[in-house]
Amino acid sequence: MTEELMTIREMCDAYDVTPRTLRFYEAKELLFPNREGQKRLFTKRDRARLKLILRGKRFGFSLEQIRQLLDLYHIGDQQHTQLLKTYEIARERLADMEAQRDELTKAIEDLREQLRWGEKILDSMEQDKYAAE
Repeated sequence: MTEELMTIREMCDAYDVTPRTLRFYEAKELLFPNREGQKRLFTKRDRARLKLILRGKRFGFSLEQIRQLLDLYHIGDQQHTQLLKTYEIARERLADMEAQRDELTKAIEDLREQLRWGEKILDSMEQDKYAAE
């Protein structure tokens, strides 16, 4: 990306988001594009923030968590607090994701077992049907 400003269309194309998404993030005070009348112009800072927002959403962070992390950037401690808080939230999120995965794995195993049971019953019914004929 260059240092120049980007229009909403250019942002959408570059980051595979919709104009509505960008306006939503602006309304939630996560992005702060320059305004020229109705035209939004996004800076390098907006682009960096959008990358972090999209990554946070992909990992399942809430918008409030993302906002809090972004707000820590300018604390003046070389992003130590921001990185520490990001690490803490990421560890919690990873634990949640692993628990969800384990629950899903168990549900898949249970469903497979039920399907095997169902196959046996259906096979038995088919055999009984042919035996009766």
